[in-house]
Amino acid sequence: MTTRTAVASRTAPEVPAHTRRGTGEPVLLITGSGGSARSWDAYQVPALVRAGYQTVTFDNRGSGPGPTGPFGLDDLVEDAARLIEALGPAPCRVVGLSLGAIVAQELALRRPELVRQAVFMATRGRTDAMRRAMVTAEIEQSRGAPSVSDAHRGVLRAMQNLSQSTLADDSRAQDWIALMEGPLDTGDGYRYQLESTLIPDRLRDYAGITVPCAVIAFGDDLVTPPHLGREVADAVEGCRYVEIAHCGHYGHLENPGAVNDALTAFFAGHPE
Repeated sequence: MTTRTAVASRTAPEVPAHTRRGTGEPVLLITGSGGSARSWDAYQVPALVRAGYQTVTFDNRGSGPGPTGPFGLDDLVEDAARLIEALGPAPCRVVGLSLGAIVAQELALRRPELVRQAVFMATRGRTDAMRRAMVTAEIEQSRGAPSVSDAHRGVLRAMQNLSQSTLADDSRAQDWIALMEGPLDTGDGYRYQLESTLIPDRLRDYAGITVPCAVIAFGDDLVTPPHLGREVADAVEGCRYVEIAHCGHYGHLENPGAVNDALTAFFAGHPE
C-alpha cells in the first residue's frame, strides 16, 4: 500500500508532505543534503516493507523547486518531530543518512518520546577541519563560484561519494559517473541544508541519548569517514556500531543488501 499525504493546518505548522508504503509499524527515513526521498525507494523501502514495516519518506525542507526561507538544523528536527506526531501513536523508528543522521541524532536527544529506535548512517557528531573545508567549498560552489564541466563534476562526485571498489568495476563506474553529471543545485534550500551540517562538537551531549541506537558506517566513506561514526557510537551508551566495507558515502545504494540486513537485524533485536 502506498499513500501520499500532504498535511496542512491554519492553526499549526505544516506537516511535511510524505509517502507511506506498507502497513506495519512505521519507519521514518530521513535523507541527506540535496537528497530526495526517492533515494530510499529502490532498496530500503522494499526491504523494510517485506520485513513487515511501514516506511515513511519525505523531502527535507529546502529540497525541490521553489523559493524557501532561511532555516537551520533546529527547523529540520522540528519537521521530523511534527511528521512523527502526525503519523499516529509514537514512538517511531527513525533512520537518517548524513544530514538526516544528524537530524535523527538531535531528535533522539531532544524528543526521546518520539523515537523507538534510531539508526544513524554515514554520520558524525562534530565538524572536523576536513569536513568544514569540504562543506564550505560546496557552499561557495553553489553560490556561483567558477564552475566545472558536467563531465568533470560527475568524476568529482563519484570519487567523493563512492568506494574505489565500485569505481574499479568499469560498467558500474560508467553508470555512476553518468548519473552524477547532473547540474549543481544552486538553490538557497540546498545551501541551508549544507550549513545545517556544520555542527559544533555534540559528542558530549549525545551521551544523553537514551533510546536504542545503531551507527552504520561505510569503510571507504570520504565524506563522513568511519572514525567519525565510531565517535558517535562510543558517545551513546549501548549504541551498536556496524561498519560495511567497500562502500563510500552512498553505501545504502552500493551495498543495499548489507545495509538492509543491518537495519532489520537491529530493529528485530538480533546481533549483527
